[in-house]
Amino acid sequence: MHSKLQAALCLTHPPVAVYKTHQPPEGSLTMPEGSHGCVIALLAAAAKGKTAAFQENTIGCPGGKAGLGFVPLKPGFMSDFLSTGNDARPGMRYKETPALADDYIHSLPHTPPPEWLVFQPLDQVAETVNPLAVVFLVNADQLSGLITLANYDRPTQGNVKVLFGAGCVQSILYSLCQEEAGGDTCYLGLTDPSARLHIPPELLSFSLPYHRFLELEGKVEESFLTTETWKRICHRISRKLELGYPR
Repeated sequence: MHSKLQAALCLTHPPVAVYKTHQPPEGSLTMPEGSHGCVIALLAAAAKGKTAAFQENTIGCPGGKAGLGFVPLKPGFMSDFLSTGNDARPGMRYKETPALADDYIHSLPHTPPPEWLVFQPLDQVAETVNPLAVVFLVNADQLSGLITLANYDRPTQGNVKVLFGAGCVQSILYSLCQEEAGGDTCYLGLTDPSARLHIPPELLSFSLPYHRFLELEGKVEESFLTTETWKRICHRISRKLELGYPR
């Protein structure tokens, strides 16, 4: 589908749809079986027009398996790895203690594991496919527009959350689980330092359940996204692209 938000936010590429399937699209990028590469690299590829597909056995990273909903994280090795490490391997030091890492692991939501999980540019998704989530990779100006719009039609203030997590958990798992639970929460993500190595430095992710994405699509023409203020911001975004800033 064509996205009104893509145009309104001055995105050079469409947002990425995330969905489960029994058979991925022909020609999808995949990771070699057991690869320890970061799935965020393929999210970045999907944001540039490619389609990527994953099975459990193609992801060697335990965090990646969890972040895409294949296998939940388990305390033990991961608790040490996320925190202080052990005699065999240094830790990432993203949590102060293994106990705090355990708390994070136990807090993660769960989704029925897919056979395949696909990242695909939204404008390439077949009409027969029902996406579960949509992911935008955006700069600060574009993020400001999405956060403002996510609060535009709501009386509450917790409509966009920033939760600790691996990059794939932040950008994929949280919004997948929201869609399946019927929730509306949107998530700012890719604050994970390890994941940031795989995307341009000016970008973050904004992820939301698919039904909430459709709601926001319907708000574009009545919202601030048509005002002079936003037009000036779009001009600034476009000007940066003309000057050769990273996309």
